[in-house]
Amino acid sequence: MVTEAQKLHASFPSAGILRRLAAWIYDLLVAAAIIMLASAVALAFAGILSATGMITLTEEFDHAAWLAQGPWYSIYLITVVAIFFGYFWKTSGQTVGMRAWRLKLQNRDGSKLSLTQVVIRLLTCCAGLGSLWVLVDFKNRRSWHDYAAGTELVVLSKEANQLFYWHDL
Repeated sequence: MVTEAQKLHASFPSAGILRRLAAWIYDLLVAAAIIMLASAVALAFAGILSATGMITLTEEFDHAAWLAQGPWYSIYLITVVAIFFGYFWKTSGQTVGMRAWRLKLQNRDGSKLSLTQVVIRLLTCCAGLGSLWVLVDFKNRRSWHDYAAGTELVVLSKEANQLFYWHDL
């Protein structure tokens, strides 16, 4: 059964490349702050391990070097960023940058994304480069990850952005 909100969402136009890029830059700043916070947590963890004697570090091999010695720190940071985007895509369809630029990620019928769609989108987005496909796909203005996940990115009206902002809180 299609709700009134889904009918409303289904009527918005697809987002162009400039709005996508603006939201991407905005979200990049937020993601950088999240990476800094996650790095601080990881460094504190390394400090605790060092202080309790679970790891031994030399003067040339500090906490940051210990974290960077294998792939786990990078995997950790990628996971943190993926959780950030995935959480917002799944719960409201809008990250902070998308909300600022009145963009909403949704299914073609206006409904919210499933967890499977979020994972597919995360795996196929190519760090945002998949959005360049919008420059070629004039008719539908959908990116690679939109096609792969069966989603669309639409531009909300100011009123709808406010309505759904307060509804999602």
